[in-house]
Amino acid sequence: MRMYDLISKKKYGGILTDEEIFFMIDGYVKGKIADYQMSAMLMAIWFNGMNSHEITELTKVMAQSGDMIDLSPIAGKKVDKHSTGGVGDKTTLIVAPIVAACGGKVAKMSGRGLGHTGGTVDKLEAIPGYRTVLSREEFFNTVEKCGVSLIGQSGNLAPADKKIYALRDVTATVDNIPLIASSIMSKKLAAGSDCILLDVKTGSGAFMKTLDDAIKLAQTMVTIGEGAGRRTVALITDMDTPLGYGIGNSLEVIESMEVLKNRGPKDLTEVSLQLAANMLYLVGKGSLDDCRKMAEKSIQDNSAFETFCTMVKEQGGDDSVLRDYNKFEKAPYSLEIKSDREGFITKTDAEKIGITSVILGAGRETKESEIDFSAGLVIHKKYGEKISVGEPLATFYTSRKEKLSDAEKIYREALEIGKEEPKKIPLVFARVEKDKVEKFKE
Repeated sequence: MRMYDLISKKKYGGILTDEEIFFMIDGYVKGKIADYQMSAMLMAIWFNGMNSHEITELTKVMAQSGDMIDLSPIAGKKVDKHSTGGVGDKTTLIVAPIVAACGGKVAKMSGRGLGHTGGTVDKLEAIPGYRTVLSREEFFNTVEKCGVSLIGQSGNLAPADKKIYALRDVTATVDNIPLIASSIMSKKLAAGSDCILLDVKTGSGAFMKTLDDAIKLAQTMVTIGEGAGRRTVALITDMDTPLGYGIGNSLEVIESMEVLKNRGPKDLTEVSLQLAANMLYLVGKGSLDDCRKMAEKSIQDNSAFETFCTMVKEQGGDDSVLRDYNKFEKAPYSLEIKSDREGFITKTDAEKIGITSVILGAGRETKESEIDFSAGLVIHKKYGEKISVGEPLATFYTSRKEKLSDAEKIYREALEIGKEEPKKIPLVFARVEKDKVEKFKE
């Protein structure tokens, strides 16, 4: 078998066999297939696509290229959640303890942020002392004791994906549904949970800019999960406007705790409750309505918040900062951005708002960039809200005083202010199960 022949086959729209897919991925991971040949294959896939069987097989082989985590020693059904990335998307910090407080098990490995999107691991490390690297025994014990453990991804989880993604990033082949789906799902399959909930973002701050593309990606990933024997559901959620008001690591931890204390922003609370209800549904806790009520109760009775605090202590973190936010390190500089006109916020570019937070120091411009946990911004006026001249739009926080003017310029570019009140945009557009797409009314 030769890689040359496989490239040629896919170039002309052929369907790769299971053996050919294994040969290609195994050979690339072992260094027997060159970058330039894999680059040619990625471009052939970009133009000609893959059928559902090819995508599922590609995902399985990529998952099996490294460690396959066996979570069976942990009692009960384990459920994982993955978001395709967004701005102000701190839902993992909320839904994981809700599910655990309601009797589910969440053994979750998360990633760091890069570019304009934030990472769960970065947010967790804003909690003083919190360890995102645990031994297998510590990880399992924490899940058994708390119902949840949130850690960083293993160094050898789906190494084929790491190599291929690095190549996609420099060959303009990132934006392809078979390649996005196999990348995400290979890590989810390797992570070992019985059930998977996917939060597929759509809008200006997401990979998938249109609802149709987001549904296609969701259907592809659900098919992969079900084909690999994992119960899988996807929700399509909005990312034209950042979730909540806080963007930046400490700020997002604080806002997440506010949701768990039953006093968080309505949009973030609603999306989190829908995600948590679906996770509980997947592990068999009842109907979606029953699971929604359970999730709401765990916030009202404070059990979800206390579950999160218990996990934080178990992993070496100082949970006192979650009870008294003044204990978080504060940024030395702040700036309030005020509106220079009157009207309604008619458009928010979530990607530009995310870039604003990166400029302030809350995110990484490169993999080596240091993160300032205290940096970020708090939004005061969101999409659809009325604003008067001189009213605050947002407040910036940073250790880099010289970056404030650049950040202000980008933030103002992210907003459009018009005279007419814009139409409401739903928080959740659709729900995707195997062979079923339910669109929600706007």
